[in-house]
Amino acid sequence: MAPAAAFRARRLPVVLVKAAWSPDGGDLPTAHADRPGPAAAPPAAFSEIPAELAALGDVVVTKRHWGAFTGTELDLQLRRRGIHRVVLAGISTSVGVESTARTAWELSYDLVFPADATADTDPGSHAHTFGKIFPRIGRVTTTGEVIAALRP
Repeated sequence: MAPAAAFRARRLPVVLVKAAWSPDGGDLPTAHADRPGPAAAPPAAFSEIPAELAALGDVVVTKRHWGAFTGTELDLQLRRRGIHRVVLAGISTSVGVESTARTAWELSYDLVFPADATADTDPGSHAHTFGKIFPRIGRVTTTGEVIAALRP
């Protein structure tokens, strides 16, 4: 069973985070950086969550920065549901997932990181985050261990 399905089976919330910006790109993050982000908003389809990943009742958060807490209602959604522990996974370990994790840690959430449910385009950055950052702010584990911990 996939982790999201296991959470849903136990009536635990699943939060899906998508990145989206206005068509004119006016809300894109700006920075004077050596490697800045995109200068224009990606097409609308970029932010669509594939139907096979979502289920009725999932919480969907739209982010406009690296982290899922900045400028979103994620903290409110979690706190109103009484959530204190967050299992984080995603497709950009060293950017989106790490940024979200750092803010979650600063907000005093207990964090769990299933290494086999997180990926990065840069293997070195992925290894650094899982080897140096995540062990200092949460528990590194596997999806199998997360699912096993959900069993009554």
